[in-house]
Amino acid sequence: MTRAEGDKDEFNRFVTGLGRGVAGALFLALPMLMTMEMWYLGFYMARERLFLLLLLNIPLLILLAHRIGFEKTFSWREATRDAAIAYGIGILTSLVVLTALGLLRGGMPASELVGKVALQSVPASIGAMLGRSQLGHSEDDADTRETSYPGELLLMAAGALFLSLNIAPTDEMMVLAYKMTIWHALVVSLLSIALMHGFVYAVSFIGGHELSPQTPWWHAFVRFTLPGYVVALAISVLALWIFERLDDSSPVEIMLSVIVLGFPAALGAAAARLIL
Repeated sequence: MTRAEGDKDEFNRFVTGLGRGVAGALFLALPMLMTMEMWYLGFYMARERLFLLLLLNIPLLILLAHRIGFEKTFSWREATRDAAIAYGIGILTSLVVLTALGLLRGGMPASELVGKVALQSVPASIGAMLGRSQLGHSEDDADTRETSYPGELLLMAAGALFLSLNIAPTDEMMVLAYKMTIWHALVVSLLSIALMHGFVYAVSFIGGHELSPQTPWWHAFVRFTLPGYVVALAISVLALWIFERLDDSSPVEIMLSVIVLGFPAALGAAAARLIL
């Protein structure tokens, strides 16, 4: 193969990756792009909290890019480039969809326009990066690389954040927390942990992990599942605080809200280990 053919093939793979990114942004972020609470949050939420969310999304995108970028990345510089592209796709997709739905108009204040697009760009950019993992061909699946233990926790944080962004802004989540008792919260916590562990180690999903016969059953539970659930709860606290759901709440109300959101966050963390 000549150098020109090789460059063309590399360019074609990159363009295909961009297409998958756009598809992933649409498939995975469209529910949030069409959710009323997300529209309002982009208008009135505290700008320092929105800015913090945007900043926290950057290292998560870089990690995902290093793991499943638009191309095979061999350095953190290339991963950073892919993360910037995913963020760009998220911003552009959010801008186009919100405009097409009539949610962005010419007479709208700049702060509202920027806030809506910036907020929606976070799940859209994660969706764009996940598009390669979920929508790629089988030959891409052979690109498996070892992930360090901190990297595993960050991957779980990315999955937890993505699902949390779907639910944290909704009123239904707060209603559920209001109706629950402490016993309900205990059951939800145990169910979250059990499902999180079972999805990864017990039910043989594609991408699941199998324990060797020499490994005691509790090793993965203590090393990955419990820390992963703690990560999911931490992401839940962060998401609820960013979306101003914890303001003026009692400690019990905060705990119940975190446990409710921790249920989908835990499943998102487990899914991240399966698909990434």
